[in-house]
Parts: sequence; C-alpha cells; structure tokens
Amino acid sequence: MGTPKKIVFVSGCFDLLHSGHIAFLDAAAQHGLLNVAIGSDTTIFDLKGRPPVTCEEERLFMIQSLECVHHAFISRGRGILDFKEDLEGLRPDIFVVNADGDVPAKRHLCESLGIQYLVLAREPHENLAARSTTDLRNRIEMPYRLDLAGGWLDQPFISKLHPGPVITVSLEPTFEFNERSGMASSTRRTAIDLWGPRLPADDPEKLSHILFCCENPPGSQYISGSQDAIGLVYPGVTKSDYDGEYWPTKISPLQDESVVEFIENHVFLKPLGPRTTSYDVMKDTCFTSSGAKALSQATEDCWEALHRKDPISFGNALFRSFEAQISLFPNMTNPEIESIIDPFRETALGWKLSGAGGGGYLVLVSKEPIEHTARISVRRGGP
Repeated sequence: MGTPKKIVFVSGCFDLLHSGHIAFLDAAAQHGLLNVAIGSDTTIFDLKGRPPVTCEEERLFMIQSLECVHHAFISRGRGILDFKEDLEGLRPDIFVVNADGDVPAKRHLCESLGIQYLVLAREPHENLAARSTTDLRNRIEMPYRLDLAGGWLDQPFISKLHPGPVITVSLEPTFEFNERSGMASSTRRTAIDLWGPRLPADDPEKLSHILFCCENPPGSQYISGSQDAIGLVYPGVTKSDYDGEYWPTKISPLQDESVVEFIENHVFLKPLGPRTTSYDVMKDTCFTSSGAKALSQATEDCWEALHRKDPISFGNALFRSFEAQISLFPNMTNPEIESIIDPFRETALGWKLSGAGGGGYLVLVSKEPIEHTARISVRRGGP
C-alpha cells in the first residue's frame, strides 16, 4: 500500500469559471486530495456588493465536475472566513490560497488548527493569458480610488482645525476589491448606477461634483468625503486642497508618466480582509489642530516626494500621514493589525491602511516588489 494522500483544502467564489481558476485548482491538487469550499451567493454579495453572475448551484456543479477536484461543497458560513466551520470539521493537512487571497485571518486560523498554510503565485496555464473574474465580468471599466495620504482632511470637522490636502490615485480595475476595504467601492457603485460600466467623456471636475452630489443627496446623515469621487474620476494622481468645506478649494491633477510609473513600481497592497460591519472609526477620536497640521504637512511632503520620485522620502511621508491619522482616529488600527505590519517594519519604506482603516488593505511602499502582495495599475488618460 502506498502512502495515503494528504487532504488539501481551498476556498473561493469561482464566479465565471476561467483558465486562471483551473490552473490554480490543478496546482493545489498536486499536493493531495483537493476539497473545494465554494462561497455562497450571499457571501459574494456581502464581500463584493453585487450578486454573482453564476448562481451557487451552477458553480458547485462546474467545480465538482473538474477531474482535479476530489470533493466540492458550498461553505456554510459568511464573510471572508465563510469556510471556517467546514475547515474545522475536515481538518485538512494543507490549506492552499493564491497570492490575492493571502489574508492574515486565514493564516491565523490555520495556525490555530495546526494546518499547513501554502500560498501559490497566480500563474496562467502554459501558453494561455492570465485571467481573472474581473477581466471577464461585463468588462466594467469603472476605476477604484486609493488615497495615498491626507485622508480625513476632506471632512470639514478636520480641515477646519487646519487646512490641508488629500492625495488620491485612480486605479484600473485589474481585480475586484472587497466592499468595506477603503477603495471607494461604494462611490464606484454609485458611479456605475449613474453612468454604467465606464466614466463618460466630460470635464473631470464636473463629473466628480455630480458623483459627490449623487452619493450625498439632501438629508444625508453622513457626508461621504469628496476625495472619493475626485480620486475615482481624475486619472493619474490628484492633490485636492481642503479648507473647512466639503469641496476642495483647489484640485491639482498629475499625469506625468514617470510619476505614474514610480507609484506603480513602489506601492504594493496586502489584503487584510474587509472591515467588520461593527467597526466604528469614530470611536475614541481625538481631534486637535496639531494633529490636523501634522496630517497636512506630511501630505504636502508626500506630494513633493512624488514629484522628485524619491522612494525614501515618499515612504517616510506616507507613514507620517498615517501616524497623524491615528492620532486623530485611534481606532483606525488595533493590536492585530499592528502585528500584521510587524514583518514589514524593517524592509518597507512606509505603510498605511486603506481608507478609514480597521481592515481592507495594508498599503506598503518599497524599493523592490514584496512577496504575496498585489501590484496596482494607475489609470491613464481622461474619462
């Protein structure tokens, strides 16, 4: 008798099954008997803010039909760890994820259960182009927004303490960011409802203002910051200056190709999983003029470093902006997130959390690519 095969476990949504999925599953199956936990329709809606293109029954049928799959099932839970109960019941030898799905919560769960955690690079099958569900799903070209520095100064209750800028980057939708991840996904949904799968050709300030007003109709209890709309609509990188109002006093777009390439070559995203629905960034806030001033100065320094294409100064300024944010909003981070940052403290030039923190993505600045992180693609040209 031969040595019994190891039990291998993977999880995923597998909406719009494509060659990238098959290549990943084939690679995972090389390590043993492959068991696949499939995200339910409810889980996809919770994480992506949209229903799946293919229902869970059909996705289960297709995955189970693959020769490399030993067993497939619909996960019983919800959220980023929707498979937790199934993993605890099966107790596989190996849990396999691709680089895009390498979330600390998964790694910690496997460590607690004594399960080997294996990260595979996203590699297309030989002679085939790389594929992702985002590539195939209706060819939606609506961008996302990443705020590099200064976030919160677009809210009057901060910029009234001290005026200052917010720096945003418009990102190509090369992969689908989770809801509640600080990438302006709710503003993006509003834009899709308003204009369809892509931005119309028009003046970017006009489009940004329309989008901001549409997302914040009269009577809104909470006003979403205008940097979300501006960062989504304006291509390249944009600096918006605020002075006690919801709309900036000045918008400074920057589309210099050398700066855009600098950002793409030095900014990396590490997924943390979406913020929980109970997360409250407004808890235990400490609003001071000194904190707002520090946030403003760090962001100005970040803008200057981008123009100089100086990675060390850029990383330092981005980190100081993040530290100033935490001084105003201590709940942006927590001990668990700090422990995730720890491995990068000696190698990264700077870091911050996307959006309002509490989860989403760890934004890292580095001279060299960082293993198991996502590269970004900055949107060029006009709407």
